[in-house]
Amino acid sequence: MRLLIHDLSEEQINVVLPERKDVMKIVSDDGSTHQCNGCFGCWVKTPGVCGIKDKYQNMGELFSESEEIIIISKWFYGGFSPFVKNIMDRSISYVLPYFVKRNGEMHHKQRYDHKIEMKVWFYGDHITDEERLTADTLLQANAINLACNGSEVNYVQSITEIKLI
Repeated sequence: MRLLIHDLSEEQINVVLPERKDVMKIVSDDGSTHQCNGCFGCWVKTPGVCGIKDKYQNMGELFSESEEIIIISKWFYGGFSPFVKNIMDRSISYVLPYFVKRNGEMHHKQRYDHKIEMKVWFYGDHITDEERLTADTLLQANAINLACNGSEVNYVQSITEIKLI
């Protein structure tokens, strides 16, 4: 399955993905998603499932069912938009609270024997070289932590430059 996480409006997503929305699972902000409260219940109380009862309480499981995760996010100071960042936080149950060394760094142990391809599209004006470096570093760490097969990051000024299919 392909998983698309985005912060676009309905009008914008129709520009990016005018047809074939049925080819992927789409996670978008409809205003009903609660913020991660950092309780780590998804690790200790209800392993693999977020204790917040909303439609995104099973993000870790959704990651485990995905071959490819595509993220479209407005550029926010070298990182994801608030909605996308929240979804990434809510997906922490994809990994375990224990640590292993990968590439000489400490990262979470995998909950699932699964590999993901991750593609990220940042959109917005005036992205500085320093902000790109921050985002590249963040996404490289995310890809290692999620045990991705590979990752790709793209920077565009307009959503019309995003090519998903």
